[in-house]
This record gives sequence, C-alpha cells and structure tokens, in this order.
Amino acid sequence: MTNTNLLLLTPPFTQLNTPYPATAYLKGFLNTKNISSFQADLGIEVILALFSKEGLQNMFAYADNSGKIRTENTSRIFSLSKIYIRLIDEVILFLQGKNPNLARQIAAGNLLPQASRFDQTDDLEWAFGNMGIQDKAKHLATLFLEDIADFIKEAVDENFGFSRYAERLGQSANSFDELYDQLSAPLTYIDQLTLPILKNKIEQTQPKLICFSVPFPGNLYSAFRCAQFIKTNYPAIKTAMGGGFPNTELRSVTDVRVFDFFDFITLDDGELPIELLFSNISNPSVSNPNFNLFKRTLLLEEGGVLYNNFSLRKDYPQEKTGTPDYSDLLLDQYISVIEIANPMHSLWSDGRWNKLTMAHGCYWGKCTFCDISLDYIGNYQPVAAKLLVDRMETIIAQTGERGFHFVDEAAPPALMRELALEILRRDLTVSWWTNIRFEKSFNFDLCRLLQASGCIAVSGGLEVASNRLLELIQKGVTVEQVAQVTRNFTEAGIMVHAYLMYAYPTQTIQETIDSLEMVRQLFEAGVLRSGFWHQFALTAHSPVGMDPAAYGVVPELAEITFANNDVAFTDKTGIDHDQFSYGLKKSLFNFMHDIGFDFPLQDWFDFPIPETTVPPDFIQEALDDPAQYELKPSTKLVWIGPPPILTQEKNQVILSFHNQTNSTEITLDAARGQWLVTILQQIAADTGTVMTYGNLEKIYSETFTDFLSFWYSDEMHEVREMGLLAL
Repeated sequence: MTNTNLLLLTPPFTQLNTPYPATAYLKGFLNTKNISSFQADLGIEVILALFSKEGLQNMFAYADNSGKIRTENTSRIFSLSKIYIRLIDEVILFLQGKNPNLARQIAAGNLLPQASRFDQTDDLEWAFGNMGIQDKAKHLATLFLEDIADFIKEAVDENFGFSRYAERLGQSANSFDELYDQLSAPLTYIDQLTLPILKNKIEQTQPKLICFSVPFPGNLYSAFRCAQFIKTNYPAIKTAMGGGFPNTELRSVTDVRVFDFFDFITLDDGELPIELLFSNISNPSVSNPNFNLFKRTLLLEEGGVLYNNFSLRKDYPQEKTGTPDYSDLLLDQYISVIEIANPMHSLWSDGRWNKLTMAHGCYWGKCTFCDISLDYIGNYQPVAAKLLVDRMETIIAQTGERGFHFVDEAAPPALMRELALEILRRDLTVSWWTNIRFEKSFNFDLCRLLQASGCIAVSGGLEVASNRLLELIQKGVTVEQVAQVTRNFTEAGIMVHAYLMYAYPTQTIQETIDSLEMVRQLFEAGVLRSGFWHQFALTAHSPVGMDPAAYGVVPELAEITFANNDVAFTDKTGIDHDQFSYGLKKSLFNFMHDIGFDFPLQDWFDFPIPETTVPPDFIQEALDDPAQYELKPSTKLVWIGPPPILTQEKNQVILSFHNQTNSTEITLDAARGQWLVTILQQIAADTGTVMTYGNLEKIYSETFTDFLSFWYSDEMHEVREMGLLAL
C-alpha cells in the first residue's frame, strides 16, 4: 500500500491492444510537477478477469442460471463451454504474444470451437494468403473471443462489447434520467467484475483524488458506476471526470444529480485543471493562492452547477506538458486482435502502439462537419520535431515498443517532414502512422521520406467524393488532388485508408452515386487500399450545427440538461439517405478485396438508382496529369540512400548506387562525379544537414556550367530515383 496523490483511471471499455493514452499524458505532466500519481486501465483488467479459465467458469454458471440461453447460437456455445474454458488461457497468451507456437494449431482450423462468427471466414485466403500463419491464427482467435462476447451479450450482460460498455446510455443523452435510472438498478455482471478491481486500486494507492478519463460514450456508464462506488465506500476521496466525452458532450450540463457522482468535471486540456484541482484539495484554505480558482471546471455550488474558470493562469504550452508516462499499465498483457480481414483496419486492434501527438488541434480547422469551435481542434499548437523524437526515445526506453500512433486530428505535412528527418538523423528504427489531410504538399518525394523514416500507413478524410460538396465542406482538396496524393503514398509503400461520408446536407442521390463511382475508380486504380463509409452526423459545435439553416438542415432541438453534441435533424432535400448504407458498405467490402469493379453500380442496391455521370476514366486522367511540382530555390534537398561506390576509369567515374531493393550505375566525368559524391555525403539524412536547391545551384555554378542540364540529365534522374529527395 502506498499513498498516492492522484489515481488516474480509464473505465471499461476502450481498446484491447493498447491503452488509451489520456492517463499516460496526464501522468507525464504530473511528473513535471512532482505530483505522485498511479494509473490503471480498468478495461483490460476486467477483460482479463472475464476471459480466463475461472472467469468463463463463473460466466457460464451465471448464464445457466439466468434462463437466457435461448438461441441456437448461445445453445451451441454453452454446449461447448468446457472446450472454451479449457482453451481460453492459452488463446489469451497467444494473443498477448506469449504463446506463438499455438498459431499452427489454430490456423489448422480444428482446435477452436466455432459458432456464428466463423461464418465470416470465406475471405481468409484473400486476407491472409500472403500474410502468414500468425495473422490467420490471430484472426481466428479473435473470432473465438467474439463468439464468447456474443454469448455474454445475449445471455449474461446485454451491455457488453469489447471496445464499449452500455454505449447506448451515453449517445444523444440530452437528459440524465435514463443513465440515472440504470445506476439505481442492481449491479450488472460487468459491474461485479469491475468494482473489486477498482477497490483493489484504491486500497493499493490511497489517493486524495480519482480522475476518470472518459473518451467515448462506451466508457460513460462504467465511469459513473465506479464513481458511485467511491462515493458510497470512500466518501473522503474526491472524484473528477475529463476526456473526450465531457469535452464535447457535457459543456452544457445543468442536472445537479451528476454531481452526486463526480465532484468535478474538467473540460478541454486537462493539465492545468487537474493541477488546480489537486492544489485546492490538498490545501483547501484561503492561504492557498489557488483557493477556489479553477480552470474550465464544472462543480456544484449553492445548489447549482457552476462553471469555474476563474484562474487567470494560462494553459501549459505543449513543450511543457511532459513526456507521456506508461508506467503502472499492464503493457505486456494487452491483447492483439484482428477483427476485420483488412490490413489497414488491423492497425487499430493489432499490436501495441505508443500514442503521441505531433500537434495539438488541427492546422486546417475549417471543415464544416467538424467540431472546430472546440479547443481540441481549434487550438493549434505544434510540437518541435526534436522534442517529439526525444519523447519517442524516452517512451521506447520505458515500454520497449518501437511502434507509434500519432493521434493527431490531421498531422501537419511540414512537421511530418521535420519529424522524419530527425528520426533519420538519429538513425532510429521505428514504425509509425497517423491521420492526414490529402493535400498537395504530399508529393512523391515527401512520401518517400516519410516511408524511409518508418511511416507505414496514413488515414485521411476524402469524405464525399464530389468537388461541389468538398468545397461546401471547406475540405480544401479536390477529388483529383486526393487521387494524386493517395498515388504518391501508395507508390512510396505507405498504406492509405480513406474516411468516406454520405448524407452530407444538400447531397443529392446523384452525388451519392457519383461519389461511389469515384471511390470505385480509386480502388480499381490501386491508389486506395482501405476505406470506411460513415453517415453524416450533425454535431452542436460544428459550423453546420451552429448555423444549420445555411446548410438546408432543420435541427430537432431538445432541452439540454446533460449531454449535448449529436443533434437529430431533418434534411430539407427529403432524401432517405439510410437506404444507401448497406449498398455503399457492401460495394466497399468488395473493392477492398479487389473484386466487383466491373459490376454495374445498380447491383449494389435493391432499389433503382440513376446512372453515374462520372466519366469512366476520371481518376485515371487525374493520375496521368503530370505533377506540377515546381522546384523553388528554398526547396530542401536530402539524400536518404547509402553512400555510392565510386570506381575511377580514366577521366570518368562510375557511381554504383544500392538501396534495399534496387541497384543502378551512372557514369560521369571525374570532376562532376567526385563533386556529386561529396554533396551526397554532406546532405545525407543522418548528418542532419539539409541543403536548398538554390544553394546547390550556386555551389555547382562555382565550378561547372549549365546546372539545369545537369540537374535534369538522365544520370541525375537515376540519382533521384535512388534517394535524392527534393522537399
């Protein structure tokens, strides 16, 4: 038992494969203030308690007494319960990377009991034919867990889900009534697993303040249930809630019953608010200079909800928030799963990724469907590349993991370039991926640089593949531009995932079909490998939500006493956009399998649709359009290849270039050859020296003539192909 000032908790459930990073970010900041803290992910600990030999024994016994084993699927699983119980510990160890030899038995297909989830295995050869036994086995083991999860949901606890719990209670909950009623009901099965783990953490740490990070609606109920337990059993301990859900949904809360559970709700960046909370809790007197001065904090005062933002202190800049600290978390016990047979989707669930942020907020900040009025998007603050890589090295030393997911709203291209250069300068071997905008800054050379530094994938919003709607969204890109940028990433060896949207205000049926045709052509051209359609949702803090009339939307306003973000609405077009959901997703599933490109678009829908107006070669013409990338005097040059081998032959030299996959030779006169070797040595990525195109021309012209002929020669084309990048 230790006395800890703060206990930082993520309530069930968020992710199986890696901890949600909010508590690690806060712990890193608290370290800079010498405020002791302990963090825990209750979600993974509950999962491990449930999906264990003892856990399944208890769960199946509970289900047997519940009388809810009614369907053919639950009956089959229950009849095989002894096999599930016998195998569960070994399967969990395999998914934790601790039992790799089990892969061959699992992949053989006759070890694991199979229920309804295994009906989805028709595409295994497509997905895993070239990916190996481990990934195939991981996918089958995931289906094994999902069968058990289906059983739990049907026969034990209807609220259960691997990455969410009782999510419905947190969605569009303008009133607190339904959630409050649920909290007045007896404990659920998952509650009975969660609360003993919570009790153990409290007894172990003896905190003064317990802070819950609630990123999503699927964490909300458990956060309140845990807070209720604390108030009942440890009334002296203060409780606070922050994170993505309150930041977006609880800004207008007025229901005082919420504060029967939480003493404080903090909004937006949590560092300064939590520091001030701790200051007031540890010294609640007028002698404290922070007495009753809070930052963006909701609390109960004189029988009403008060928004206390009275402190005049400014938030900490990003360089002062510290390095995320993953200590205390059970990093070696997270479970890598492959839920969907798609290599890009697996990044979200397979492997443990260290989470970092290149920049706070979004450098674009204009998209009309996005909550750009809120701090987490509107307050843009980049972090210097050197500090980012310092943090990467610190986290690698702490966790032993070299994979990074930069969780930016949209990573800035210039900062991505500097990050890549710094990674190469330090000769680090890492893998990383992030979210981007498909903007023209991502030319082929920049994509090659990012790949050389370890970038393996990017995801970005194509949204509605219609130039009219992209302009209305203020996305700042065109479909043609997206095609070219996705081509650059793909040809550089970086996987590309696109977020796709339908039912945007004023979108016509014709535009939906034309958008589908654009997507079809992008996949057929091979420049997109993954995507996901989602239906437009109106949020209160977006430009559309704040001025719905300008977009032809009529909101269905309700009295807000609790959550306020998703807003029900009527689109003045009167189009039933729901009818397109199945066909859009079915077609995309096929396109990701490289099939169905020659099907008429009508085949994806069971109701009549208009013919597309998009020319059949629209995307190909965009890809064939020569890149208009102009080399400016300020363009930076960097060499990312190994040093060339120089062989002297009379008045000429042969330069042999090699990289991981190719080799080539060029012949130059001796003077130019020696000069070029010297330049490449100077601007090699690991030297940290970057020369501009203008400087290169000046240096060349001091000894030789006709620089442009030299730069655009066949020989220099070969050099650029082998790793001379213009950025």
